[in-house]
Amino acid sequence: MEIIHKHLEESLNYDGSQIEASWAFREYGIKGSAIITWIGPMNIIPDNLKDFEDIGLEIKSDKMAHFIIEHFDEQPANLRIAYLRQRILVMILKEELDKLSIKSIRKGDDLFINSRKLTVSIATASLSSMKIHLGINITSDGTPDDVDTIGLSELNSEFNINNINSTDNINNINNNDSANSTNSTNNTNNITKNTNKNTNNNTNNNLNINSNSSINSNINNNANNNTNNSSNDFNILNFINKIVNNYINELKDIELDISKTNLL
Repeated sequence: MEIIHKHLEESLNYDGSQIEASWAFREYGIKGSAIITWIGPMNIIPDNLKDFEDIGLEIKSDKMAHFIIEHFDEQPANLRIAYLRQRILVMILKEELDKLSIKSIRKGDDLFINSRKLTVSIATASLSSMKIHLGINITSDGTPDDVDTIGLSELNSEFNINNINSTDNINNINNNDSANSTNSTNNTNNITKNTNKNTNNNTNNNLNINSNSSINSNINNNANNNTNNSSNDFNILNFINKIVNNYINELKDIELDISKTNLL
């Protein structure tokens, strides 16, 4: 299984249309299973609601980290598998928060901190693919008045929300050495020493599920590297990328477990 990860630099509004089948292909020409991430607002149009319980409700936020996942590996598409993978994604987010000593409670596909809602999520399926959306509040600004919410920037001073729309850090993590030698002007052979901003980095990053060891190494090397060169700052783009890579690796482990299981 190969999953393509593309992080968008644009501050795209999530209005619910992105959950439609083959959105990544129509908008960005990405074929096959893909994860699209970006940081932007959310204001879901009523006609785009997929959960019957949400009809008539406002679902909005001024700034969120968005994940749109589409899988084509199960034909016909299986809604139950889509929901199981959605739960995996949410639990991976919970684990990453735990590593930062941020304790959360999971209720179904939502995370709450001190009874305040951190996330929104939905899973659905078309005839050809399974889709997941996960939105994480970066701020509680702009959320509905009748919902008690919380954002990442309010949870821990280590979250660095400066220049969060820049894709430099996420590209430095995902690109291999040859890609970095093309896209970076300084320290092309040492990804961990590259502190220059490069707005022309290619954001269409292929994450091959069978070759993540070098990516994971680069993540570890870049986890403490940010615009302030301070080990106390935590970059939200790195946080997004860790969730993506851990999700892909989890699916990889499941496939490997299946391949070595002797059926009864």
